[in-house]
Amino acid sequence: MNATEARTRIVEFPGTVAGGDGDAIVVDVPAAQWAAFAEFAKDILGCTYFSFLSAVDWKDEGLEVVAWVDNLDAPFSVLMKTRLGVGVTSCASLATVYRGAGWMEREAFDMFGIHFEGHPDLRRILLDDDWVGHPLLKSYAVDTPYPPYR
Repeated sequence: MNATEARTRIVEFPGTVAGGDGDAIVVDVPAAQWAAFAEFAKDILGCTYFSFLSAVDWKDEGLEVVAWVDNLDAPFSVLMKTRLGVGVTSCASLATVYRGAGWMEREAFDMFGIHFEGHPDLRRILLDDDWVGHPLLKSYAVDTPYPPYR
């Protein structure tokens, strides 16, 4: 499968919008379909390599989770994005689909406060357990008694 064939297959997946140029495919995925699309990317598109997961705080527009997966045989890449919405801080975990997602989901939990439903071991990975807040949220106040550096 090449990038052109992958784009054709992605259109068949309900609710997604695909874009991007060349071998880099960008897909907007509804939050309810996040884990299902990850399985589709792995099983149907052949994107077996999990490269990256993080989040973006869009302030008044809510959080966005982004993940990058690759088909190393084709080669092409898929950048998956989903908006969680205003005030929503939970998302399905990809750790059951891609084992490598586990550590990066823990980092997103620690830094952004996103709860990944179904994650086998969701706990802080970078900060102490008694740390208050999530430093990469734009609402995180750096002038509190809990400064970014202790």
